[in-house]
Amino acid sequence: MLRMLDCASMSPWFPHWEVGTPCLLVGTHQGLVLVDTGLGLHDYLQPSPMVRFFRLVLGIEDSPERAAVRQLAHLGVRPESVQHIVMTHLHFDHAGGLPDFPQAEVHVHRREVEAMQHPRGWMELAYDRADFHQPNWVLYEKPTEEWLGFDAIRLPFTPEILMIPLFGHTRGHCGVAIRDGERWLFQCADALPTNAQFDLTPGWVNRLVIGRHVDKIRDCAASHPDVRVLAGHMWRSTFDLL
Repeated sequence: MLRMLDCASMSPWFPHWEVGTPCLLVGTHQGLVLVDTGLGLHDYLQPSPMVRFFRLVLGIEDSPERAAVRQLAHLGVRPESVQHIVMTHLHFDHAGGLPDFPQAEVHVHRREVEAMQHPRGWMELAYDRADFHQPNWVLYEKPTEEWLGFDAIRLPFTPEILMIPLFGHTRGHCGVAIRDGERWLFQCADALPTNAQFDLTPGWVNRLVIGRHVDKIRDCAASHPDVRVLAGHMWRSTFDLL
């Protein structure tokens, strides 16, 4: 079972894009796994000053029903049934839902936790301390294998889930590759431009904001048509087709 949810809809002032933030619910032999959480209930009901600022700038929809915990409830999934969360990175729009799943083990790269604890640089202003309720961190660091030309860290799940270091947007940013039958889903998160459209933004913007991996991911997708690539923010119409 693999399901994609939009857990933070937004319409930035410029450019005026209608986008959502994918969170993936994956059924594994080890229980339900959530890949990223989107915004949490507290981001809607009691947002921090930083989140209020970004909600205004990014045009984030004020809808608590978008929170992953509420969407899963509509699917009949209790919060405690989500036993594991795999994080691409810990920016507020991807990690805000962590407090809604306090029992879950949170799988993340060690460098990302260190970046959150000791932020530096303008891209690390988007960590919100309200998201971190003493999570049960499970930290990873060294690659264990190669996956389609990328360094990879195998996570303890079946079907296979791999953490793919894609440092740049943040110091510990990672993609997540998920086996889906005979295919793979590669959630590259904010290592790709919106909607995984490789040429949507100029190369210098990509290097400044999301890192240096766009060309390599483009080559991987072209060489492996059995891999579906996602970005951290996708056109809202993507979710309408689900």
